Amino acid sequence: MKQKIAILGAGSWGTALAMVLQDNGHEVCLWGNNASQIEEINTKHMNHQYLPEVILNDEIYATTNLTKALLGVNAVLFVLPTKVIRSVAKQVAPLLEGNPVIIHASKGLEQESYLRISEILKQELPKEKYQDIVVLSGPSHAEEVAKQDLTTITAACAELSSAQIVQQLFSNSYFRVYTNTDVIGVELGAALKNVIAVGAGALHGLGYGDNAKAALMTRGLTEISRLGVAFGADPLTFIGLSGVGDLIVTCTSVHSRNWRAGDQLGQGKSLENILENMGMVVEGVETCKAAYKLAQSKGIEMPITNAVYNILYNGKNIKAEILQLMERERKSEVSLKSHQEQMEVSQ
Repeated sequence: MKQKIAILGAGSWGTALAMVLQDNGHEVCLWGNNASQIEEINTKHMNHQYLPEVILNDEIYATTNLTKALLGVNAVLFVLPTKVIRSVAKQVAPLLEGNPVIIHASKGLEQESYLRISEILKQELPKEKYQDIVVLSGPSHAEEVAKQDLTTITAACAELSSAQIVQQLFSNSYFRVYTNTDVIGVELGAALKNVIAVGAGALHGLGYGDNAKAALMTRGLTEISRLGVAFGADPLTFIGLSGVGDLIVTCTSVHSRNWRAGDQLGQGKSLENILENMGMVVEGVETCKAAYKLAQSKGIEMPITNAVYNILYNGKNIKAEILQLMERERKSEVSLKSHQEQMEVSQ
């Protein structure tokens, strides 16, 4: 059944998801605040800054008018940098009509409050004006989705039927969507893997190989799971698409802006210079600060996150931080206590 969907955010991921939805026969409207970009989408059917060489279907419409974008929609999809989610949600709130499903496909934690994106949306959008909030997340590069490369991700909502609505909207022969009811785990996995990806990029920039990469990703996943479980996530979520799946794709690909930022740090470039020239938001930088503070508030041990935090915010030397990680107190790979705690949470 044809649905009308407003996509808030005309960057690479928002545009790629618009292509998926249009391929599925839905009516899609992209909203953004860059007038020249919106004109390019409508007249040239391209979004050159974010997806160069990709031709968009001419039925994908774009606008800078938020009221027009939201008119008569069945679903609203937020695909925006975390730092602007709250401000845009405030604008959306009075314009919602018809009880649409709210979906978000952004990955991060809000600075200062350290809230997950679904929590921000719940605070800003009146509950009586929308049907539910669903998280769409998993291992996915916009560049590959736009080329119809095979992709599998997760739609998460405490209410399974709402996740299934989103599953139905997006699923097709090249884009497969699974459902999950663990919103906390899916959102934290999506956000925290960006921190580990910065570290993975730094290792590459320094010239380290696959052994180091595997070690960082594996122990990084342990940290993500440890913090997630402390906030009520199901530990099994972290061995799924939005956990290890997203971690793999973000820590191993030049498509990942978090990996690219880390790679340049490893080559000796300054963080300020990297962020200024990236052209897109590097979510892992701000998420690292949030993860560091959350871990401290819960007394959770996250040595890799701490090391990335020290490099980003305390100007610490990358090689010195790596050496400190390698020379930490020797211990068992699997803590009996943490294993018991995770088993209790999952029961």
